[in-house]
Amino acid sequence: MTGSSSDQNKYVGMWVTVDGRIRHELLTGGRYAEYRGDKKCAYQGSYWLEGNRIEYVDDTGFTADGEFRDGVLYHAGMVLYVEEENT
Repeated sequence: MTGSSSDQNKYVGMWVTVDGRIRHELLTGGRYAEYRGDKKCAYQGSYWLEGNRIEYVDDTGFTADGEFRDGVLYHAGMVLYVEEENT
């Protein structure tokens, strides 16, 4: 795993598809949870950053990756946007 802790935390938050069906919660400390529809924590595991790329390893050992471009996360054919907090 590479990257500093400040780099690790720059994308922390909830990332969602436009329809809200897929949600990736990137947590501090390099953990994530993926929600699918009504299923909380459909997948969970670790992630780390390598430049603008994100590498995932879920708790079963499955690996995946993605890329951040212009504030958008592209992952496994999905496009996810950071969820803005309601004010």
